[in-house]
Amino acid sequence: MEPRIEILPEKNLIGKRMKMTFSNNKTGELWKSFMQRRKEIKNNLTTVLYSLQVYDKSFDFQKFDPYISFEKWAAVEVLNFEEIPYEMEFFIVPSGLYAVFVHKGAASTAPKTFEYIFRTWLPNSEYSLDNRPHFEILGEKYKNEDTSQKKKYGFQLS
Repeated sequence: MEPRIEILPEKNLIGKRMKMTFSNNKTGELWKSFMQRRKEIKNNLTTVLYSLQVYDKSFDFQKFDPYISFEKWAAVEVLNFEEIPYEMEFFIVPSGLYAVFVHKGAASTAPKTFEYIFRTWLPNSEYSLDNRPHFEILGEKYKNEDTSQKKKYGFQLS
């Protein structure tokens, strides 16, 4: 599984966010809350959904600790921030160099993909992680455990 290395342009997102840990994962709760209200966002650029993770600078993927908190977003890309629905927020994903991996299969099999990325591909590549958000791009009709679905993962590089 080789990634595409590309420079992604800045992305303007509107959505909801929640603090969580891997041991106390609240992803389902976040997405349920967001999906119930996503049609309130009026200036979408696409129907693509973004699942975004923002890690503190001290987060160490090599010495993984499932109890360290991070921020997770459920969002869509928008043209601008002129209309932000109540209880939603904006986030700007900075432009930069990203490794884009495509995962095909159920969400429950994604840990194998992540293990390959962080334990095999990254240590053997010429790149290192940068302190920018990681994200997944989900299709409009993404279903978590549908084995035929594709999900794109973007990891920031330096």
